[in-house]
Amino acid sequence: MDKKRELEQKCNHLLEMFPVVAVIGARQCGKSTFVKNLRPNWKYYDLESPDHYQLISSDPVAFFEINRDNIIIDEAQQYPELFRVLRGVIDKERGKRGRFILTGSSSPDIISGINESLAGRIATIEMSPFKQSEMYGEDASLLYTMITNTSVKLADFNLLQPLTSLKNTMSIWLNGGFPEPFIIGGSEPLFHKQWMENYIANYVGRDIRALFPRLNIHAFKQFLTLLAQFSGHQLNMSNMARAIAVSVPTIKEYLEIIHHTFLWRNLSAYTKNPLKKVQKSKKGLFRDQGMLHHLLKIDSVDDLLLHPVAGLSFESFVIEELIRGLQATMATQLEFSYYRTVDRSEVDLIIEGDFGMVPVEVKLNSIVDARSLTGLNNFISDMQVDYGIVINRGKRVEQLSDKIIQIPVNYI
Repeated sequence: MDKKRELEQKCNHLLEMFPVVAVIGARQCGKSTFVKNLRPNWKYYDLESPDHYQLISSDPVAFFEINRDNIIIDEAQQYPELFRVLRGVIDKERGKRGRFILTGSSSPDIISGINESLAGRIATIEMSPFKQSEMYGEDASLLYTMITNTSVKLADFNLLQPLTSLKNTMSIWLNGGFPEPFIIGGSEPLFHKQWMENYIANYVGRDIRALFPRLNIHAFKQFLTLLAQFSGHQLNMSNMARAIAVSVPTIKEYLEIIHHTFLWRNLSAYTKNPLKKVQKSKKGLFRDQGMLHHLLKIDSVDDLLLHPVAGLSFESFVIEELIRGLQATMATQLEFSYYRTVDRSEVDLIIEGDFGMVPVEVKLNSIVDARSLTGLNNFISDMQVDYGIVINRGKRVEQLSDKIIQIPVNYI
């Protein structure tokens, strides 16, 4: 079942500006379906197909002499030489736009190929599993154009409407947004567990083993399971290293690998407040909470809400929804971080971009205790930002103070 993706408009805009657009992201998040739907009349080649790989790699120069534009190349990281060849092809007709779409997953090769060979010639889009609006066939929330609009006022947020029911939001929080297990799992409950089990096994056994042949696969499997206990927390790498009997540098390497293969997000600390002593440790979270809940053996929303991980998992879910929504806009210089001082004043997400800065606090409860917003209020005051946002399970958009707006999670 094909569903419209919020990145569609951005990708079309970028194809009008650049010769090449690359769509990168985790395996099975919908990249191939997206690009084929975006340009259904373009020729499509999959470099994981032996025939297509042979066709392109045996003589790439000749291939591009015949296929000079309107080409989709899926899983481009399988043939790293492709990027160098494409540079020459593009430079022969430097002013021509919208010629090629590449996709790639689970590989530093595609990042290095883009940065080293195609800089200035390519725009890169990161695709994730479905947002809740995409899963339930709704238009994108106006929230993201509001955040990126420097003239927005708090009263403008009252225009926001729910994208779906809170019950549906809770379901996608529990199960995650990978297309296949969510869609098929609705009619075959056992499928979701089987899909997740096989996805993780293939990720470790195929992708990681192929990309990093010298890696200790047994230790990396232990590390992946261990991460379920650390998702949403500040990362104590010494404790993590002791838990699986490896060195701290090995843990750092593992965290970089899983971050750059799009399953995990390393969230840096916001350290630009000169008025406070801030903690600088990174925070980490699974990008798809369905994967976290599978690893923790959580099978229902009721079990999830009673589990000690509930608050941190909900926070991670909201953070990813916001990041995905903002990445679908044309905003530039996007940066995401969290904030915590040594006296434990916290803000869950700091959003920065060419539009300025917006702090966001996430609360699982439906009613906000004013005392729980001390960290957000302090940050707004210290950094002189225009407003802050609270995302929770509230019933409506509501202004909590002169500078804080509450937005329910099913509105984002």
